[in-house]
Amino acid sequence: MEKSKENVLVAGANGTTGKQVVSYLKESQYFNPIAMVRKEEQQEQFKIQDIDTVLGDLEKELSHVVKGVDKVIFAAGSGGHTGPEKTTAVDQEGAKSLINAAKNAGVKKFVMLSSINADNPESSTTLRHYLEAKRNADNYLKKSGLVYTIVRPGTLKNETGTRKIEAAIDVEPGEITRDDVAYTLVHVLNDDVAQNAVFEMIEGDERIEDAIKQMF
Repeated sequence: MEKSKENVLVAGANGTTGKQVVSYLKESQYFNPIAMVRKEEQQEQFKIQDIDTVLGDLEKELSHVVKGVDKVIFAAGSGGHTGPEKTTAVDQEGAKSLINAAKNAGVKKFVMLSSINADNPESSTTLRHYLEAKRNADNYLKKSGLVYTIVRPGTLKNETGTRKIEAAIDVEPGEITRDDVAYTLVHVLNDDVAQNAVFEMIEGDERIEDAIKQMF
């Protein structure tokens, strides 16, 4: 009997990286994506691809979005055009709310899209508040009791991915394609990959699968 696919909620599915995550999940033989969006008009783009959707706002109650969900990818963000209050509300408190909902629902794994230098917010004057929010959300996830993987990419760019990265607990700042980040987020959903782990990644010379496997 064929094993049924695991349902994966993608928070931030309407974002540039989130859309790529949903696409890779759709192609997967193991996972079924559920695109979480804030507005009804954002659902149509997924429905025409026969992708499940759920309406949810990270600044509101979230228990309904994790019903029937096996795993979660948090790829949401307030965006660069918003102020510090929105960053705190979405990237920090919204993440915490979804972590709580996931834990209460018995979700098996929570994958967090974080940022390089989230452990060192003082490294950037312009991004300090954002990095603090990411660090606080990451730390909350680590203490939640959920099985987790926290992925901290360098500066995101929109080119086609190479499937090759440099990954370590701590890497020098650099760039990485959203494509390769999305692929990595889906890869680490697997039960035997990077359990309860945190790593940074930039573009490099090793296959994504090999780079992660060698670390853990």
